[in-house]
Order: sequence, then C-alpha cells, then structure tokens
Amino acid sequence: MRLQLLTSAVRTTAALVLCAATLAACGEAPKEAPEKATAQRLLLARVTFADLPGWQDDRMAAALPALKRSCDKLLQRSDDAPVGPEGRAGTVADWQAPCAALDDVSAHDSTAVRAVLERHFVPFAAEGADGPEGLFTGYYEASLDAAREQRGPYQHPIYAKPDDLITADIAKFRADLKPTRIVGRVADQRLVPYYTRAEIWDGAFRKRNGLPLFYADDPVDVFFLHVQGSGVVKLPDGTTQRVGYAANNGHDFFAIGRALIRSGEMEGQDMSMQGIRDWLRAHPDKAEALMRKNPRFIFFRKVDAPGPIGAQGVPLTPERSLAVDPAFMPLGAPVFLDTTHPVSKQPLQRLMVAQDIGSAIKGPVRGDFFWGSGEPALAKAGRMKQRGRYYLLLPESVAARRAES
Repeated sequence: MRLQLLTSAVRTTAALVLCAATLAACGEAPKEAPEKATAQRLLLARVTFADLPGWQDDRMAAALPALKRSCDKLLQRSDDAPVGPEGRAGTVADWQAPCAALDDVSAHDSTAVRAVLERHFVPFAAEGADGPEGLFTGYYEASLDAAREQRGPYQHPIYAKPDDLITADIAKFRADLKPTRIVGRVADQRLVPYYTRAEIWDGAFRKRNGLPLFYADDPVDVFFLHVQGSGVVKLPDGTTQRVGYAANNGHDFFAIGRALIRSGEMEGQDMSMQGIRDWLRAHPDKAEALMRKNPRFIFFRKVDAPGPIGAQGVPLTPERSLAVDPAFMPLGAPVFLDTTHPVSKQPLQRLMVAQDIGSAIKGPVRGDFFWGSGEPALAKAGRMKQRGRYYLLLPESVAARRAES
C-alpha cells in the first residue's frame, strides 16, 4: 500500500515510493533508438552506465538490502514465471545469476555492488509519450500514539479487516466484462457497497468485538495512517507495533487537499501533507466534516517486519524503495533514479528498487519515493513533487534478446 494526500488513495502495501544495470565488458555499447512513443506506453532505449547521472557517486551498498529482498521474492517463483508486465524483465531464470552474484557481495562494499550490477545488468532509459521526464513524489510510514484498549485519550479505532467484507473480480462471472475488482458486503442476499467512512464513524461496527486493533489518541493521525497505508503504533508501555494495509472498503478516494484549495482555506503553493495536517488540527470544528468527505476507509493488520510491506511482498527500505506503476515497470527490478531533493535543485541520484505501488502512481515515468518513518520522513515526503527520470536495469540475458528482436 504509498500515498500522496493530495492525489492518491491508499498505498496498497504493502503496500507501495516503491525498481537493473549492464554488461561491464560492453563499455561504450551502442545506444538503441527508442521505440516510437504512443500514449501510455513505456519506451526503453539501451544506454551505458556512463550515461546515468551520478552512477559513480551513489553509495550502492545502501541499496543492497532492498536488492536482496526483491531477489529472494522473485526466486521463490518457477523459473519460467514472467517478471513484469508481458515479461518485460524476462523470466525468473534470467534473474538467477544476477541475484546469486548480489547475494555474495559484502553489505558495506559499494564498489563491489556497482561492479556486480555492471557485469550482470544493462541500463535502459525509460520514456513515455510525453518524453523521458515524469513526476516523482514521496511517501512515508506514519507514526502515532495508541493503546490496545479504549480509555482516556485513546478513543479513535484502527480497525482490522471485517469478516463481512467481500472482494470480487466481476470478469470471472462473465467473459465479456473487463477485469474489475469490486468490494462489498451481503445484505438481504444481495451484494451491496461496503460501508463508507461516515457510516463506520457513525457506528456501523459499534456492536462488533475484535475489530479494533488499537485506539489512537488523535483522529488526524488515524486519517493520515489511512492515506499512507502503513504505520508504527507507539504504545503507552514504550513498545511499538507496525501495522500495514489489509483491505479497503472499495469507495473512491476524495482528496481533501483539493477541497481546501477550492474553498479558499489554503493556497496551492502552501499545500503539503504537513500543511493539511496542521490545518486539520487547528480547525477541529471543521476537520471531522472535511475528513468525512473522503468515503474511502482502510483496514489494517499487524506486521512483524523490519519495515512496511510493499506490493511486492517484501519490507520496504527507506530511501531505496520506489513505488511504480506495475502496468509498465516490473516489481523487484532495480531502477536508477535521476531527480532532485524536495523543494530543491540538489540532485537526488541513486539506485532504487521497484517494490511498491500506489493508486496515484500511474504512467510510464512516475514514481513515489519511500522516505522512511516518522516526522523526519514526513518533512521530506510531504514536500516532494519533483520532475525527473529513471533508468530500468534489466538482466544481460534479457537485454540480449531485446537486441535480437
């Protein structure tokens, strides 16, 4: 499950920001002309590592945990299983040698990591119909105070997935229907839409036991937890519990940030996750009504892992996991990112791994950068809206077949 508070629903973590490299002996390998651009199509043009801005300067060892986690996940599948949409990144068999080489690298040796990537992968410049540049935003893991029981200031439930929530793909019922997932519940022997946020807040679960995992002390924090899709709960005894996305109620996401701009409560240039959070806390008389306008509701599960779980099914690595559009980019693949730091022209050029997705992360050149947990991560994620580009690193065997076709 990341997500942009202004534009996205919830990160289906786990959710999503969340991605590889060359034939070292090729040196100045000939660049391939990009395929002709069409709407909503990923175009890949072969380049060399020398073409990647900042490639030699990145601390590659910091990406090794993310690389190894994605490799472990990929290699659990059969050798002939396709990797990425339409097998864009080959099959699992193509990843066995690169992953084995990465598994032997020291955790602190960036030079060795870079050498393995250059030996086993080939970089491809990604481009969409609008060119090689796209939008790169940021997301983070929320942190909030909560208790296991409803008492004192702890009054705002964080719910587990209810037993009556049903998910169905309607294409399985009729061959002429497009694959579409719907969420609902059974009432009077009919499938009806699931409860909205307002209905849940008004007591739809009031008589159910066991649904609340925790009770938080701040409704705004719970709302942001829903937007981000994962978080760390800090309990009164000093212990913590990570929670992750389990399901949603199937309703569309309503961007309250846009509503604040339309109503004149906030100026567009002041908009950020922090700005919205501060406005909600400063206007408690208006905050609940505004949050109720978002009918989408998220359910959670306890997660015992070193990080939030991304869409690939592995823990995310701060500043190395990227959420992408899986319709174009293969989950588990390395991606070299070339953008800038939030609200800055300072280069942000580093190796990432595509490990997450997000409902607002759509398009051939689009990414959501996972900054980590807590307030420092929020400070960066909430202000990130940068232009940039990325390079997909494909195993050498996959690149060779592309050259032959």
